[in-house]
Amino acid sequence: MARGGWYFCLKHRQVEPKSGCRAADRLGPYPDQQTAARALEIAEERTKAADEADRRWKEED
Repeated sequence: MARGGWYFCLKHRQVEPKSGCRAADRLGPYPDQQTAARALEIAEERTKAADEADRRWKEED
């Protein structure tokens, strides 16, 4: 793992080390370059899971 992890830059649409773009423009850190390259896919999966949890929570009321 790069010192500080790997990030996915939303501005440039590429994987970069900690010394890359500003934090507001990227996702991470991730443990390796391959995982950082999947950042958008991972974010989508997490969003879907959170939306499903919200839906289930609302149904409990």
